Amino acid sequence: MTDTDSNTLDRALRATRARATGGLSPHSAASAWMDWLSHLAAAPGRMTALTQQASRIAGETALALAGRSEGPQPAPGDHRFDHPGWALPPFRAMKTAFLAQEAWWTEATAEIRGMRKISADRVNFMVRQGLDMVSPSNFPLTNPEVVEAALKTGGRNFVEGARHLAEDSARMIAQQPAPRPEGFDVGKDLAVTPGQVVYRNDLFELIQYAPQTETVHAEPLLIVPAWIMKYYILDLSPPKSLIAQLVAQGFTVFAISWCNPTAEQSELSLEDYRRRGVMEALEAVQVITRAPRVHACGYCLGGTILAIAAAAMARDGDDRLASVTLLAGQTDFSEAGELMLFVDESQIAFLEDMMWDKGYLDAPQMAGAFQILRARDLVWSRLLRRYLLGEEDPMFDLSAWNMDATRMPYRMHSEYLRGLFLENRLTAGRFSVEGRVIALKDISAPFFVLGTEKDHIAPWRSVYKTALFTDGDLTFVLTSGGHNGGVLSVPGQPHRHFRRGHRPPGRNYMDPDTWLTRHDPQDGSWWPVWFDWLEAKSTGERGAPPPMGRAEAGLPPLMAAPGSYVLQT
Repeated sequence: MTDTDSNTLDRALRATRARATGGLSPHSAASAWMDWLSHLAAAPGRMTALTQQASRIAGETALALAGRSEGPQPAPGDHRFDHPGWALPPFRAMKTAFLAQEAWWTEATAEIRGMRKISADRVNFMVRQGLDMVSPSNFPLTNPEVVEAALKTGGRNFVEGARHLAEDSARMIAQQPAPRPEGFDVGKDLAVTPGQVVYRNDLFELIQYAPQTETVHAEPLLIVPAWIMKYYILDLSPPKSLIAQLVAQGFTVFAISWCNPTAEQSELSLEDYRRRGVMEALEAVQVITRAPRVHACGYCLGGTILAIAAAAMARDGDDRLASVTLLAGQTDFSEAGELMLFVDESQIAFLEDMMWDKGYLDAPQMAGAFQILRARDLVWSRLLRRYLLGEEDPMFDLSAWNMDATRMPYRMHSEYLRGLFLENRLTAGRFSVEGRVIALKDISAPFFVLGTEKDHIAPWRSVYKTALFTDGDLTFVLTSGGHNGGVLSVPGQPHRHFRRGHRPPGRNYMDPDTWLTRHDPQDGSWWPVWFDWLEAKSTGERGAPPPMGRAEAGLPPLMAAPGSYVLQT
C-alpha cells in the first residue's frame, strides 16, 4: 500500500467515525477529561473543598425537602421547572435533588490551576449536556406538566407524540428535510420586498431592491450576509424586514444571496467569497448606480469577510467604501464564545475528513452544532413539547427561516476554521490577501459595529474588539436580544433597549466592561440610530433612483427577487 493509499484509507475511516459522532472529535473530549482528572488528582485541597461543598449542598437539600428552606433554584433563563406542579411532592423533591447535583458539578468542573482553560470549559460543557439529558423534566412520570396533560387528555398527548416521533424518524432515516411550513413560503410570505436579481455568478446572486421614495441617497448600500444562512433573515415578513425599512428611508439597497454549495463546489475558497463575492458585487453596484462610494454592511460571517475585503482595499488605496457596518460580525476570534469548544487541531481534522468525504459540511450537522450550544432550549424543550406533550412545533417567521439551513464548502470552511478561529490570523497580522498581509487599522472608512447582549455565536465582547484593532471613527451599539433576535429589533416592539457609544479617531481604547458601565441603556430599537448614522455618513445629496440593473452595461434584470439561489435545497 502506498502512502497515498494509506492516507486515503485513514481519512475515509475518520470520515466514517465523524459521521457517527456528528462531527465531534472523541480525541478532543478524551484529552479534556484527562487534563481535568489529572489536575484534580494532584489537588487534594480542591478535592477536600468539593467534598465539603457536597456536604453543604446535601444539607441544604435536606432542609429544602423538609420545607425549612427554598433550596437550590434554577438559573436565570431556565424555564424547565416553571410549571406550578414542580412545587408539589414528589416533583419538588426530584427538582431539588437535580438542581443540587447541577450546582455541585458546576463547581467541580471549574478551572483548576495549571490545566488548560479550554479543557475546563469542555468538561463543564459535556457535564451540562449530560445533566440536561437526565433532567426530570425530560421524562413522562417525573414531569408534572406531562402527567397533567395525560390526565386531561386521557393519554392523547402520548398518541400525538408517538405520531410526531414516527414522522421525524422516517424523515431522518430517509435523510429528508422537514417539510416547509404552510404560510412561510419564500417569495410569497417571506423575502417579499420588491426587487430584481441584477447579477449572477456561480457563487451568488445580487438583488437590487425597487425604490419606494421619489429621491434616494447618492450612496447605495451593499449588504453582505453570512453564507452560513439564507440572506432573507434581513428580509423577513413585513414589518420585520430591515431591508424594506432601509428602502423606505431612501437608500438604494443591494443584497448578496449566496448559493447553497454542492459537492461540485467543494473547492470554493475564502478568497473566492471575497474576490468573486464581495468585490464583484461591489463592482456591479457601482456600474448600476454610478456611485463613486458605497456603504457596506456585513452580518455575522458576512461581516468578517467584509472586514477582510475592506482591509485589503485600504491596503491597496481603494477608497470606494463610504462606511462599514458589522452586525454581530467578529474580526478577532480569541474570545469567540462557546463555538471555541469545537475548535482545536483534532476537531478541525475530524471535520475536514468528514467534509473531504462529501465535499461540504451538511446543513443538519451545521444546525446541530448551534443547537447543542443551547440544547436545553433548542433540543430538550422541543422534544418535551413534541413527543411527551404531543404539541406541534410553534411556527413563526424566524423559526421558518432557521429551518432553511445551508451547506458549507469543504475548502472554505477549513480555511475559515483554521485561519480565523484556530489561528486568529486576521488580528495577529498574519492574514494575507493576494500574497500580502492586511491590517484592519488601515481602514479609514467609519465603522458602525453592533453587538447583542445574549449572543452565544458572536459574543458582544468579542465583536467589540473591532475597537481594539482599528484607529478610525467607530460607533459601537450594544442591543438587547441574541444573535438573530437582537439584529431584528423592529421599532415599536416592547422590552427593547440599546446602548450607544462613539469613539472618534485618535481616542484611547476603552475596554468593554468599562464601556458598559459608562453607557446607559436607552429604550427602543437600534434601527433608527443606524439609519441616522448612515445618513450622516452620506454626502447628503439625493437624486432620482438609479435604474433596476443596467442593461447597456451587461447587467440586465434577470428575474424578480428573491431570485433562485435562495430556493436551493
